[in-house]
Amino acid sequence: QVQLVESGGGLVQAGGSLRLSCAASGRIDSINRMGWYRQAPGNQRELVAWITTGVNTMYADSVQGRFTISRDNAKNTVSLQMNSLKPEDTAVYYCNAHVRSGNYVYEYWGQGTQVTVSS
Repeated sequence: QVQLVESGGGLVQAGGSLRLSCAASGRIDSINRMGWYRQAPGNQRELVAWITTGVNTMYADSVQGRFTISRDNAKNTVSLQMNSLKPEDTAVYYCNAHVRSGNYVYEYWGQGTQVTVSS
């Protein structure tokens, strides 16, 4: 089993910054892809950004240029630096990881961390 533990959420004013972190632990051979999703009240969960083992990254259009995703492969961690935050970024943010264990790849989710941006 694998656990993803997020940290770094909170309340910030519009224009401010927050940094989210996620640490994976457990039966991990390797992690193919790590990412962040978010879900606002009444909305579906949406992809924010992901990063592969290498340097490949992808961002949602709504966060491109404001958010930066990074990872430490040795520590099995992923971070999301969020700058120029807007009220519409308010949501619960979930860490996601595709973990290889033996011959299989499993998808795991963190418990979520609340990000609230006040106007």
